[in-house]
Amino acid sequence: MHQTSSPASCGIATAASDEAGTNAAVAEIAAALGPGPFQHIIVMYSPAHHAKLVGELFRNAFPSTEVSGCSTSGEITPHGMMQGGIVAVAFPRKGFRVAAEVIADVDRSGVEQANELARRMKLRFAGAQSMRDRVFALLLVDGLSNSEENLIAAVHWAMDDVQLIGGSAGDDLAFRETSLIHKGRIIQHAALLILIETDYPFEVFKTQNFEPTGTKLVVTSADTERRIVHELNAEPAAQEYAAAIGLLPHDLGPFSFASYPLVVRVGGDYYCRSIRNMNPDGSLSFFCAIDEGLVFTVATPQDMVQSTLVTLQRIERSLGRIDTVLGFDCILRRLDAENRQIRHQLNDIYRRYNVVGFHTYGEQFNAMHLNQTLTGIAFGAPDTETRA
Repeated sequence: MHQTSSPASCGIATAASDEAGTNAAVAEIAAALGPGPFQHIIVMYSPAHHAKLVGELFRNAFPSTEVSGCSTSGEITPHGMMQGGIVAVAFPRKGFRVAAEVIADVDRSGVEQANELARRMKLRFAGAQSMRDRVFALLLVDGLSNSEENLIAAVHWAMDDVQLIGGSAGDDLAFRETSLIHKGRIIQHAALLILIETDYPFEVFKTQNFEPTGTKLVVTSADTERRIVHELNAEPAAQEYAAAIGLLPHDLGPFSFASYPLVVRVGGDYYCRSIRNMNPDGSLSFFCAIDEGLVFTVATPQDMVQSTLVTLQRIERSLGRIDTVLGFDCILRRLDAENRQIRHQLNDIYRRYNVVGFHTYGEQFNAMHLNQTLTGIAFGAPDTETRA
């Protein structure tokens, strides 16, 4: 069984396959996309597929096109959410200009390198008038590198008026090995910075669906480098968190982390700092940066279907019509949707607005690294012709 989509009005082509064999899956996607010509292809693949083989097969299928991508914790295809598959987004040569570069060793020298690289890449697009309206950045990061916050801060500072979105590569909650591919080769402990200029209207967005409660948890002991919290309110972290949400520590798991997210207040807004997993010693590992003294607020999710729909409806009014959405959706949102048995309703919305992308270990949005959020870029359909 395969899933494909015809090119959108703005020329972006998308295709997906749930074939178990990597050769068969890539062959189906290549056939569905056609020969192009394409400016750039972004591939999002399940860890069930070997990253090196995915890169080689796409390089062979599209020898004149640069291919970038990353591993996932689930794929979002033109026909809804999928696990164990591959989805590709192909940008045409007409109406788009794409540049992609690798930020290596993100857990060591990545920050300085990211800042300089972002600066140089932006200069290549400096001829674009009103860059905010014509250029945006994608950042795909090794989801086990614990480096997103520093990277995003460095890139955002260098890019200034260029909006940035993206996602952290996943591995189906195994937390063993995530990967990225670029130009047919596999890269790890790295990030991909992709700058895209387009003639078509677009809007960068985020949507989240949680409500803060009055329950506070203060980080009183932590390993900040490894994003591990040992104590909350001077008590063992898992024990205190479980008590705050009315569970026992041995009942904790991905579904409870999704159903009872922890949020922090930044400015006037709340942002998720989601728990990744509970460790054998009763500590908690997080998807986002943490620090001692940080005050968490326990939150409860609100209507995910309604909040997602309202956001996409607003964007559609702004753009006139949504043509395609490249989305980065937190794995915990999918787990929460499954737990609440609303996955099929989310699928309906994603199909309606042609959302393609992947489930992440974290989402990038301008200067922020987020959890339990859907971030994305929505492309509008052209009027009678593309903008000059």
